[in-house]
Amino acid sequence: MDPRSKRILKEIKDCQVKDNSGITVEMVDDNPYHLVGYFKGPDDTPYEDGDFHVDIQVPDSYPFQPLKMKFITRVYHPNISSQTGLICLDILGKEWSPVLTLKSTLISLQSLLCSPAPDDPQDAVVAKIYTTDREKFNKTARMWTKGIYKEAEGSNLSPAAAAGLAQNDVNKFTSMGFLENNVIEVLSALDYRGNNIQNISDDIVVEQLLS
Repeated sequence: MDPRSKRILKEIKDCQVKDNSGITVEMVDDNPYHLVGYFKGPDDTPYEDGDFHVDIQVPDSYPFQPLKMKFITRVYHPNISSQTGLICLDILGKEWSPVLTLKSTLISLQSLLCSPAPDDPQDAVVAKIYTTDREKFNKTARMWTKGIYKEAEGSNLSPAAAAGLAQNDVNKFTSMGFLENNVIEVLSALDYRGNNIQNISDDIVVEQLLS
C-alpha cells in the first residue's frame, strides 16, 4: 500500500473513534479519497445543535497539498460562501502543513464557526452584516442552522422558496439583469423577509448586488 493510502485510511479510522468533538467521516462510494465529514455546531453560537456536512477531496500529493473542503450544508458565515460552500481558511491554503490531519482540519472548521474572521471574508455580504448588525447576523445564522435548506431537501421547492424568500421579490431584481443565485444570496443576507422588507430599500439591495 502506498504511503498516501496508508495515511488516509488511518486518518479515516481515527475520525471514527468517538470523542467529545463529535467529528466523523464516511467514504463516498467506498472511495477513501472522496469523503464526507460530519460535526455538530459549537455550543453557545448561532450554529448550536446544527448538523454540518463537509465534502472532502484528498489530492494526489496529500499530505503535501491541503485537503479540498467545502460545506455541503448551507451555512450563514462570513468565511463560508452561502451559495457554494467554499471556505476561506488559511490552513486550506498557504498555511497548510503536512502535520495536519482529517480530524484536526475538521476541528478547525468547527472552530471557525466560533470565531468568524470578517476582515478576510468568503462572503462579503454576510461579513458586512456581521460587522454592522450582529443581532441580525445571529438571528439569520440561527434560522439557517434550524433548517431553511434542510427542510427543502428532497422537495420540489424553488431556490427562492428554499431560502425562505418570496419568488416575486427575487424576480423584481432578476428583472434588472442580476443572476438569481446572486439575488438570493443578497436577499438572504439582508433578511429580506416578512415585515423586515419595509426596512430595506431597493437601492440597498442593488448596492449590495453591485458590490
